[in-house]
Amino acid sequence: MVSRDRYSRKLECAKCGASGFAEASENDDPRSRTRGFLIDQMPAGFSTERPSSDPAKHMMRCRCGNIFAFKQKTVYAPSGEPRN
Repeated sequence: MVSRDRYSRKLECAKCGASGFAEASENDDPRSRTRGFLIDQMPAGFSTERPSSDPAKHMMRCRCGNIFAFKQKTVYAPSGEPRN
């Protein structure tokens, strides 16, 4: 069984300023064809607009209607590490 990398990412809406931390995970197997990206826990006020197994293509929707990519330049949780 393949383990999963788990991390937190701060979501911030550029339009209304709403924010919260999403808990996400990806496949840990480098031989996998896809990253197997999943959002395990979503903060209140945010939802998935267009899901994708690639975080750069996973689109989020804020309660105000603003749509943005999950993988964007933003602030990380304390002791959180950015993923490249």
